[in-house]
Amino acid sequence: MNVTGSYVRSASFTITDARYVGAKVGADLRLLHNYYGKPALDSIDNYVEEVALLLRDGYLSTVDYGFRDADSNVWKLRLRYTATLGGQLTDARPGRLPTSVELVGYGFHSFLTYSSAFLAKPSSEQSAFKELLPISRTTAEAPSALSGSSTAGHGYARNGAGVARDVYIAY
Repeated sequence: MNVTGSYVRSASFTITDARYVGAKVGADLRLLHNYYGKPALDSIDNYVEEVALLLRDGYLSTVDYGFRDADSNVWKLRLRYTATLGGQLTDARPGRLPTSVELVGYGFHSFLTYSSAFLAKPSSEQSAFKELLPISRTTAEAPSALSGSSTAGHGYARNGAGVARDVYIAY
């Protein structure tokens, strides 16, 4: 599992702020569902709450959602959200996602990396925190993004913290 960057949260960044940001991620996931049939609608609230809890405590580095080839572990379409602080923040409206990517044969997948603040915690504290999350994740190799195009510059933020979104589409 790759982990990059560090994240120090604002003392005034609350669970309400984190859920605001998470809700915008959820809106993107609902659009993915509308365009491509996945993720399952009943799973989106769990993804939203997972993002909110991780952001609130400064434990999110990145989280990816998209479609990959399970055999080769290569993304076809990926939305990557990277935890951000301060001057790099934007708070855009959800959306502006690709609508015509050919995804037949690709399954929905999510991959998450924890921040250095989370990894600095003792394993007992890490485990206790993971028990609070609505998504149970297992250790796995990160899917690859080989040749394709990537679009950045879209993000969601509130009260000094948020996520920057990058959309990757394989050629």
